[in-house]
Amino acid sequence: MMIIEGNLLKMTSVFNDVVRYSLPLGSKMLGMNLLIGQEIELEWLKQINCIKCGKSTNKSFNQGFCYNCFLTAPESDPAVVRPELDQAHLGISRDMEWAKTYSLVEHSVYLSVTSGVKVGVTRSQNIMTRWIDQGASQAIVLAHTPYRHLAGVIEVALKEHFDDKTKWQDMLCGRTSGNLNLTENKEKAANLLPPELQQYVSDDNEIVKINYPISNYPQKIKSIDLEKTVKFKDILTGIKGQYLYFGDMVINIRKYQGYLVKVSS
Repeated sequence: MMIIEGNLLKMTSVFNDVVRYSLPLGSKMLGMNLLIGQEIELEWLKQINCIKCGKSTNKSFNQGFCYNCFLTAPESDPAVVRPELDQAHLGISRDMEWAKTYSLVEHSVYLSVTSGVKVGVTRSQNIMTRWIDQGASQAIVLAHTPYRHLAGVIEVALKEHFDDKTKWQDMLCGRTSGNLNLTENKEKAANLLPPELQQYVSDDNEIVKINYPISNYPQKIKSIDLEKTVKFKDILTGIKGQYLYFGDMVINIRKYQGYLVKVSS
């Protein structure tokens, strides 16, 4: 029997024929693909620690921060979710040293298929992880920009024509809708951009396809609330994005970052 205790962090992933997942628990890494088909018990130990400073907190803000770090940490800046708000290129940031690595570097604007075709932004070096974390089944690069704000400007220019959010229940059920031809959608998106932004459009038209370790998608999804269901036990049936499947039940690991848990199998 395996028993591991530690604070949750989002799963790490490796792109392969099938995505390979590991779950950080404290100082240990738990290989999740090997546990598919096995019964797992997950118990919240009624403790939450900030993923930035480590302090105990009664409530998690923005997926793992204490209130103070939520207000001050660069990782929790509103520009993380809305890149058009990033001002690091103007010398304005919660932490300019952090910004040199996370804002003032090449960013990619992309189109991906989750519940449909959506537009998104991420650091170019992080693009595969981003696609996997959001549960994309395929994706294509639209543009490369020298810093984050500019990528956000392109994203905003396309929001009237493309979704920028995923219908998470459809994604987890394997349902998609609309025109999913990424080559056609990229051409459409490029033509919608004003001339000053078209210069950043990428010539790379490779469509990346991503396969997840799940064979049967449920028709309906129920979300596990770790604060209400403190302990549960069931068979792990698959993984997609940052979600673990237990039949038609799912848990969003990223939502519970910082929660101290015990995992048994």
